[in-house]
Amino acid sequence: MNDIYDVTIIGGGPSGLYSAFYAGLRELKTKIIEFQPTLGGKLHVYPEKIIWDIGGLPATPAQKVIENLIEQGLTFKPTVCLNTKVEFITKKDNLFVIETNTGEKHYTKKVIVAVGGGIISPIKLHIEGAEKYEVSNLHYTIRGIQSFKDKSLLISGGGNSAIDWAKDLIGIAKQMMVIYRGDKLSAHEAQIRYLQENGIPIITNTQIKTLVANESKTKIEEVVLENVKTNELSRIVVDDVLVNHGYDRDDSFTFDTSLAPEKDTDYNYYYVTDGKGLTSVDGIYAVGDISKHDNKVYLITGAFQDAINAINAIKISLEPTADQYAKVSSHNEVFEKRNREVMKEILVKG
Repeated sequence: MNDIYDVTIIGGGPSGLYSAFYAGLRELKTKIIEFQPTLGGKLHVYPEKIIWDIGGLPATPAQKVIENLIEQGLTFKPTVCLNTKVEFITKKDNLFVIETNTGEKHYTKKVIVAVGGGIISPIKLHIEGAEKYEVSNLHYTIRGIQSFKDKSLLISGGGNSAIDWAKDLIGIAKQMMVIYRGDKLSAHEAQIRYLQENGIPIITNTQIKTLVANESKTKIEEVVLENVKTNELSRIVVDDVLVNHGYDRDDSFTFDTSLAPEKDTDYNYYYVTDGKGLTSVDGIYAVGDISKHDNKVYLITGAFQDAINAINAIKISLEPTADQYAKVSSHNEVFEKRNREVMKEILVKG
């Protein structure tokens, strides 16, 4: 049988990474299984966004938050399996068996589901040949806003993410237009008003009909737009096209029928937990956006609290005589060596 872990965390986003950190703090043998090729979760969708609501941390770009979370999450060197999709979870001889797309089986005493909104992938344009422009100037995510400096942009989408992109690009792009196939944008009114006050055209009832290539067929040069009510066509010249039509979500791994945790009756996605992360199935916990309980806070900070509660519950379940929670980091002996190293670095820099 493969190595047996105290806890295996499915998902390497903020809640999964902090679960791994706190599990290490509590001296639990820990594994993270992540479908994507990198850790960090949905924060990768908007790396340029500024995060304001993490206690004790000033306004910070999401990319930096990702880097910090990964560094912290790997403090105690958990085993990490990337590019690995969980497909089925069963139980054998008091151990959970996690089967993945690689054919491997992972054995663990406890499971934490920390998949957030699930495995997400952008909803792409259903236009023939569109995929070939993804290597040039058709974008479903923004990796760096400076790459759009002095460009003419078309943004397709009417939700918060699309409008946030437009807001962030004001003053960077040379010119910009936002289109949306519906009658009314679903983004926050204040964000829409900000675009309007800055002279950004917002065209509703309009969608991308055709992408017209340049002479060398390497990138988009023009976009044909269609009014969905009148079918009237128009053309615009662009440097780049940004599309945010939402995300497909896949939380498709399944449990053995005897293990399937209870889900929320109003929205059959969230796992109902007891406030300490425990689902209706003993040994299976849920933290972060996937979990639901009476005092749930859907912020990154709330995900951290979920992680702490779940790991403490797991520690007590495995070792009933253990402390109820970990010592504070400033007094915890596991950090004694690291604290000295950090202080030495501070003194050197000073």
